Amino acid sequence: MSEVLVVTSKVKKLIKDQGGCNTSAETIEVLSQAVKALCERGVEAAKADGRKTVMARDIQADHL
Repeated sequence: MSEVLVVTSKVKKLIKDQGGCNTSAETIEVLSQAVKALCERGVEAAKADGRKTVMARDIQADHL
């Protein structure tokens, strides 16, 4: 398992509150991988724009 980048308790609560479902450990891992990919692409976009700051516009959900 890779480093967890999401708050597990908050993800589980959201899923439980939204649909009454439980959350598997694999779900947390996949979400963490998605967050990592978004961040990596955000860094690339910021650097390509000549910046050292990742901004909201650098994070695009369609990158997944």
